[in-house]
Amino acid sequence: MPGYNLVDEPWLTARPVGGGPSVELGIAEALARAHEFEGLVVEFSTQFPALLRQILLPVVAHATGVPVNLRDKGERLTRKDGFTEAESNDLRTYLDAHRAKFDLFDPVAPFAQVAGLRTAKDETKGSAALVATAASGNNVPLFASRTDADPLDLTPAQAAHWLVHTHCWDTAAIKTGVVGDDQVKAGKTTGNPTGPLGQLGVIVPTGRTLYETLLLNLPVTPPTVLGVPQWLHGPHGPSWKPRAAEGLLDLWTWQARRIRLVPHQDDTGRPRVARVVISAGDRLAPLPEQEPHTAWTFAAPAKKSATSRPERRPRRHTQGKAAWRGLDALLAPIRQSSGGTFETSVLLDEVNALQESGRLPDDYPLQVETFGMVYGTQSAVVEDVIHDAIALPLLALHQDSEAQQLLLDVAEQAELLARAVNNLSADLRRAAGADPIPWDKGQRPGDLLLHIFDPLVRRLLAGVRDAGGNEEKLHRGRLAWEQVAHRHVWDAANRLLLAAPVTTFGGRTLEQPGRAGKAQTYRLGTAGANFRRQVDEILLRHTDAVRQATAARAAETGPALDPAPGADFDY
Repeated sequence: MPGYNLVDEPWLTARPVGGGPSVELGIAEALARAHEFEGLVVEFSTQFPALLRQILLPVVAHATGVPVNLRDKGERLTRKDGFTEAESNDLRTYLDAHRAKFDLFDPVAPFAQVAGLRTAKDETKGSAALVATAASGNNVPLFASRTDADPLDLTPAQAAHWLVHTHCWDTAAIKTGVVGDDQVKAGKTTGNPTGPLGQLGVIVPTGRTLYETLLLNLPVTPPTVLGVPQWLHGPHGPSWKPRAAEGLLDLWTWQARRIRLVPHQDDTGRPRVARVVISAGDRLAPLPEQEPHTAWTFAAPAKKSATSRPERRPRRHTQGKAAWRGLDALLAPIRQSSGGTFETSVLLDEVNALQESGRLPDDYPLQVETFGMVYGTQSAVVEDVIHDAIALPLLALHQDSEAQQLLLDVAEQAELLARAVNNLSADLRRAAGADPIPWDKGQRPGDLLLHIFDPLVRRLLAGVRDAGGNEEKLHRGRLAWEQVAHRHVWDAANRLLLAAPVTTFGGRTLEQPGRAGKAQTYRLGTAGANFRRQVDEILLRHTDAVRQATAARAAETGPALDPAPGADFDY
């Protein structure tokens, strides 16, 4: 089988700055021209952080070094022409010296694989075992167009993408035992964790170009703790062990599985991958505190003692929840909220420091992409993939800044308004003799409201960035948000009120759970009044603005008659 070297073969796809057709190129050219591309184009969103961590970032860090301080990072990040001539020479020299390590089909040391990996019966699996979206064993997507029995021929480029993706995101399903693995029991390995990224809520800051994205994702790191990438650890064997990461590069290129691609040639002589061997790999224990691509949460220890400290855990993203709804965990080095104590990723913390020191302009168009995998049935199957991207104003990263407080308030108000609509729905259903919609079943009206808010908040994020530190613009933006939010929340409420049956006017009296002898009457009028009070308390600035405008009109025309009860509802 001819070789397929990832350094030169056109297996990466990049999107040029300013538009135009995508370009296919190898690692060497992608890095040399990184400033010419907006970013990478991938078949599946979670392949992007896998490519960054398993290949591009380690090559750049090991060849040119990581930033030694914020000044160094700021100077490198703001170069318009990408890598300097000296850095480009270092990259070429590095890739030339280690070119053989990047051969996908090398017979002795194939990239990110184990040569000769085999089971006792020389069994192989279809290449769908690599592909998170393909039907394979128990991992069968709903309405899949193919079955596990259908062959899936991958091109070498596709196989390389899914290879690194598997090391990062693979499920925790039972793995086939292989010859040479002394921990195999009954021909299989159990207790496998998911890939390392599957245990995180991955956060990737991105810039205007691929070059800027690479630099944004290189944390300031002492050279003594950098370590070396997996391709310099020597050819891997079938055996594995639980161990700690030996530096940042070892963490990024973690070999969570032992894999062998089984290539063949199709009718035209082109290489293809239709069969693979996948077995257990190294288990990361514990998760390093220097992990840069996640935010953290501090949980109370299971057993409290005088010396116990809160446990620091990676904060995972919530399925179906837009990234802006998690701003409390993104916008501060350490923040206490009703949901606990959070710490943002070290990369966003460094971006904040770069802006505060003047090394990044206030209006730098930073994007933050979030990635996650939702597993089911003991993490043995993939149920859903989480991916989102938002514009993040740099000034919002400043602790207690006006921009930060605005965005945190908006995210909280959106959640509270959705809860108010859900409360209204629950009260109307009780008044009609029905039970409220369970929080974990069906779609509640507040969920639809949050979906309507989504483009509004994203537009607000861009507006806050454009406003810079102008407090007057931020004040107008906050008031405009509350006005629009007020209109949409009442639209949602009116739909519920119009659909309420006539029996809700009289209502129903229900005994309160766990409160013997205590009863409460639910009726349309009470539900509407409670809803209005909640909305007015949530959108205080809009409420005050309406009161001031009403008072001003009254001063000019005289006091208006009190409206009849319920006249302010759009029934």
